[in-house]
Amino acid sequence: MKKFLLGTVGLVALGVAAPASAADLAARPYTKAPPPMVAAIYDWSGFYIGANGGWGSQRNCFTAVSATGTFLAAEGCHNATGGVAGGQIGYRWQVSQWVFGLEAQGDWANLRASNASLFFPGPGFINRSQMNAFGLFTGQVGYAWNNVLLYVKGGAAVTDNRRDILFAATNAVVATSSNNTQWGGTVGVGLEYGFAPNWSVAVEYDHIFSSNRNTTFFVPATSTFFGADRISGGVDLVTARVDYHFNWGGPLVARY
Repeated sequence: MKKFLLGTVGLVALGVAAPASAADLAARPYTKAPPPMVAAIYDWSGFYIGANGGWGSQRNCFTAVSATGTFLAAEGCHNATGGVAGGQIGYRWQVSQWVFGLEAQGDWANLRASNASLFFPGPGFINRSQMNAFGLFTGQVGYAWNNVLLYVKGGAAVTDNRRDILFAATNAVVATSSNNTQWGGTVGVGLEYGFAPNWSVAVEYDHIFSSNRNTTFFVPATSTFFGADRISGGVDLVTARVDYHFNWGGPLVARY
């Protein structure tokens, strides 16, 4: 009986001590929730200026015509190839993921080649061409995936060309073209990547359409009429570009 009473008293004592021990425990510390994930959103709106360089090819086909433009004979074709370098300036504005823009580009060029005239075979004449510069004035429409922009462009183009007729036996210039500036159209496509605050790089392809044009040739020393050719000169261009964007400070908007 004494053992039973002692056991009962012990159980009651443990029941009283347990809540007191729980009360002495420190409160569970508060843990702050981790910050939400932030995704950088780029805005392609604003002014930009940049430089470009690359390679070009101009297809020149000469057709001999009379002073009045009457067809005489085909003289053959050649591809004038070489380097190009220049700059561009433009403005873009973005609506959702669509990007619209206007751009002016001007480049120095050194595209040159020649071919023997089929109309004057043997030790006759050589037709030589050189494109010295070009300008593009275009509108753009693009679609952006954050800092990646795919765009197409189109508008007007102007080229500065020099064409000469050489005497094959000596390679001396016997006549040179008088009207060297030619207007046409252009279309292109590019892919641009924003890689740092305010900076982007791009690769671009452009084609310049130049319609057939009658070109007159004059003897340099006397400015007398020598002959005339109808010349076509479409141009293909591949350039790498780097642009500085005035409004960029890196990501402009944060999305949670």
